[in-house]
Amino acid sequence: MAEGKFATLIACMDGRVQVPLSEWMREHLQVDYVDTITEAGPEKIVTQGTEAQIAAIREKIEVSVNLHGSANLVMSAHHDCGGNPVSKEQHLKELAQSVEAIQSWEYPVRIMGVWVNEKWEVELIHDKPYH
Repeated sequence: MAEGKFATLIACMDGRVQVPLSEWMREHLQVDYVDTITEAGPEKIVTQGTEAQIAAIREKIEVSVNLHGSANLVMSAHHDCGGNPVSKEQHLKELAQSVEAIQSWEYPVRIMGVWVNEKWEVELIHDKPYH
């Protein structure tokens, strides 16, 4: 098991979201490290991606949970996403669906869904404790 406290982030590859999300997670989850899994439009990939795309995300989650001891997973979506250029309403719908999908994978983690707004601020939308 790695030293330090880890959390898992599934985020867009868009570099504008990396710092605000990582800082938010460190502050709100009191973690030392953020294992970051990136995709272009990840909320759409988790719910509508190919089997191979979804399997790759799951494999990375397993490393974070099993080898780093991550107890928190944050699924994110953001304003002005080039990888998934849809309305905010559609992003939030897909964010909710992706949180539900990840919860169905039954990892022993708290799952949060967050939105990064036009000011690059992180807003907590969903919070599903592990049970």
